[in-house]
Amino acid sequence: MAGNSASPGASVTSRALALVGAFDEEHRRLTLTELAERADLPVPTAHRLVAELVEWGALTRTGSGDYVIGRRLWDIGLLAPLQAGLVELASPYLHDLYGATRSTVHLAVRDDAEVLYLDRLRGSASVPVVSTIGSRLPMHATGVGKVLLAHAPLEVQQRVLAELPRITAYTVTQPGRLRRQLAQALRDDHATTTEEMSLGACSVAVPVRRGGEVVAALGLVVPSLKRDRARLVAALQVAARGVGRALDAARST
Repeated sequence: MAGNSASPGASVTSRALALVGAFDEEHRRLTLTELAERADLPVPTAHRLVAELVEWGALTRTGSGDYVIGRRLWDIGLLAPLQAGLVELASPYLHDLYGATRSTVHLAVRDDAEVLYLDRLRGSASVPVVSTIGSRLPMHATGVGKVLLAHAPLEVQQRVLAELPRITAYTVTQPGRLRRQLAQALRDDHATTTEEMSLGACSVAVPVRRGGEVVAALGLVVPSLKRDRARLVAALQVAARGVGRALDAARST
């Protein structure tokens, strides 16, 4: 249940937030009844508040009558200081990286124990890519996720390591093995995956630093890392340093 909005004394704001919070990775489309149930609200109350949220743009009603998160929430989310500045400042470097590799480029940050994809440039090669801008994926099965997890607080690492769902036959689900990979990511300053998120797709990623602190990750998705790994890592590191310098310059102004 997404919140306790039906409790006595709950404000209109808390009830509206409970409706927005009813959506998650497994619940991207919800009926009015489902929204009311997950927000712990009477259906008439949910109906009234949902109508207001739709009018404002926080929710959108689909042709089938379901509700989805509205674009306005994403637009507002991009105004968050780090995310807004990061996407804008990183954009030229993402395009340079795409031009140099013709591979799918990802810019991602850690959102609690998941990876949040802030930007993506789709490569020309036919490689399966499951990420979209605004999507969240498991940290243990993605290149950008492993980089961010390696630099995450111990408490976050422990939570992720406690539950490692298998996504493909190649997903790392052994905590000890993942710990070794995270340690290697710290040593090598990059991380890789091999068909761990989707079959036929490998990834390599590096950290983006602002003032020495890892605030994001840059990644590439490619068919194979057998021959071009060193070249791809070098290209990523050049781009990541450029983004980091831009972030540092923006903070000092």
